[in-house]
Amino acid sequence: MVNGKENRNVFKSKSSLFSSPREEISSSADACEQRLTLLNISGEQNDKENDAAPIISSYNDKVRPLLDAVDRLRHLKIMQEGIQLPTIVVVGDQSSGKSSVLESLAGISLPRGQGICTRVPLIMRLQNHLNPEPELFLEFNGKIVPTDESHIADGIVMATDEIAGKGKGISNNPLTLIVKKKGVPDLTMVDLPGITRVPVHGQPEDIYEQISKIIKEFITPEESIILNVLSASVDFTTCESIRMSQQVDKTGERTLAVVTKADKSPEGLLEKVTADDVNIGLGYVCVRNRIGDESYEQARAEETRIFESHHLLSKISKSMVGIPVLAHKLVQIQATIIVKCLPDIVRKINDKLSTNMEDLNKLPRNMTSIAEAMTTFMNVLGLAKESLRKILLRGEFDEYPDEMEMHCTARFADMLNQYSSELQSKSVENYSNGNYLLEEIRVLEETKAIGLPNFLPRAAFLTLLQKKVKTISFAPFEFVEKTWTYLEKVLVSVLMRHSDNYPQLLSSTRRAAQNLVAKKKKQSVDWVNDLVEMEKHTDYTCNPEYVSLWNKYMSHQNQLMEVLNDHSKPTKVQIDELGEIEVGQLRSHVGVVQEAFDMKMRMTAYWSIVLRRWVDSMALNLLFSIQKLVNKEMEFEIVNELMGSEGNGLEKMLEESPYVAEKRKRLENSIKLLMDSKDVVANIIDKIATNVN
Repeated sequence: MVNGKENRNVFKSKSSLFSSPREEISSSADACEQRLTLLNISGEQNDKENDAAPIISSYNDKVRPLLDAVDRLRHLKIMQEGIQLPTIVVVGDQSSGKSSVLESLAGISLPRGQGICTRVPLIMRLQNHLNPEPELFLEFNGKIVPTDESHIADGIVMATDEIAGKGKGISNNPLTLIVKKKGVPDLTMVDLPGITRVPVHGQPEDIYEQISKIIKEFITPEESIILNVLSASVDFTTCESIRMSQQVDKTGERTLAVVTKADKSPEGLLEKVTADDVNIGLGYVCVRNRIGDESYEQARAEETRIFESHHLLSKISKSMVGIPVLAHKLVQIQATIIVKCLPDIVRKINDKLSTNMEDLNKLPRNMTSIAEAMTTFMNVLGLAKESLRKILLRGEFDEYPDEMEMHCTARFADMLNQYSSELQSKSVENYSNGNYLLEEIRVLEETKAIGLPNFLPRAAFLTLLQKKVKTISFAPFEFVEKTWTYLEKVLVSVLMRHSDNYPQLLSSTRRAAQNLVAKKKKQSVDWVNDLVEMEKHTDYTCNPEYVSLWNKYMSHQNQLMEVLNDHSKPTKVQIDELGEIEVGQLRSHVGVVQEAFDMKMRMTAYWSIVLRRWVDSMALNLLFSIQKLVNKEMEFEIVNELMGSEGNGLEKMLEESPYVAEKRKRLENSIKLLMDSKDVVANIIDKIATNVN
């Protein structure tokens, strides 16, 4: 059996309270045990107090604040937030005597009849009341309806019909019965529908499944104490309520059994409750049901007489019989589980509150005026522009320290270097196969005209230039595509980050960024087209390096001509800047070799300048385009996109999506509930600390 000492040992190993009333949870189990001992709610009370009331009056003054706190939390519907409350849940098979037990504890009459009388979870809040006149209330569907002892059964039936509908169907929406009456124990219990397997007329075919679902919902949480009501006339091992409780409480450490109708089936009862074949960890209490018109005082006196005088029932320990013993145990267990759960309840409230506050802060700000919308828009745009200036123009990436893709100046430098390398690699010519100067000779032959000798025709140079430009003309277009695709990704990412809290801006800013990049890309493509065509049809440079390189290359002409004219020499010649060249095929074109070599060297000197010019021009164009985009064009594009053709963009910013509005309302309601719940628990912790000190 559970006694006060065992309860304190449970707390010592499993519980903790607070080091001060409103501080976070302490890990000190010893402090918790000390406070429980000082509160004296563990059952070590003066036995004389038990004689002062019809059922029980001991430690009500200690238990009531704890129970009020839990009842207040339940009233606030804290369980909707996934925070379970310590609860005594009453279960039993149909006709097991549940109603009789609850009537005896509460001193009132509950609905009786055939079939299921309890069709909704009935939360019974019993409170010892000094006033001799009892006060009874029903709470359901947001209403509080006063009633009295003579009408309570009818009131419960009417309230049940309103909640679950008339008939025999059930509902999981609770009905609360408040009983303030002199002498009743301070208890809160949840009475659930009795378990039945066979539906009667008017009941749903799946009545068993519906009842099972409701029962398991209440008894599964570890904070629940299961009060299993069993009839003495049945085999406990076959009871459906035992089977259900064993599924969620395998060790039985939170199950207390009440055996009813002990006077009807006394044979073998002692063996049943002492053998404990069904593993009831919190023990058994045997009771006698009230019969007929007996008053509750008469029923209790008769119960006492039977357990003292009956030749079989008198053998059962007095610590296991009678409604007063049951009330005593329930109050004791209830106080124990409440205090044990308090720290965990506070932790869960704090965790849930913190999460909800964080989620609420992440929601888009709800704007209420045009001025506020304009201020918000300009602020978002200003922050976005500053971020873009950092990463695109100044090379600062403090906002993205670990995101390499957002280190834009470095990435653009990488792309430009790669572009330059590709131009160079595409321009490398291989002359080891013996085709050196053949193309130049062919072009010279085709462009010759009647005129003075030793003049290089410009048409020949332009023909060769156009061919070389054509071989690399794809490269600048690829560079444009690559850079603007990357830039679009960066631009959208920055705008989305700064607009994230304002979904009204997200689509507009994304669309504006994409449209702007598309325009800038087209401008760059057009510019590259002109650049390529310009290089094809014109040839000019004022760079003195051109003449310097041409002279350097021409210094090798004599070396080449010596090899061509002296047939005894090898046909391969090594020229420092050009590498090894096979020149044997040129001996048949000696007359034009010098002219072809001159043109080749002019083209080689000029082409190095063209390649650098393409890289420099692309870099300058890109940087200038980015500067214009960030400093002017982006803002203009976003404003136009936001305002729209009808100029009502700011008004649209005031519209909140139904999803966000619903989520905001839900979070605000949840936060209010959790704050109220936190105050409730803090107050009871204050009282515990005050009593201890």
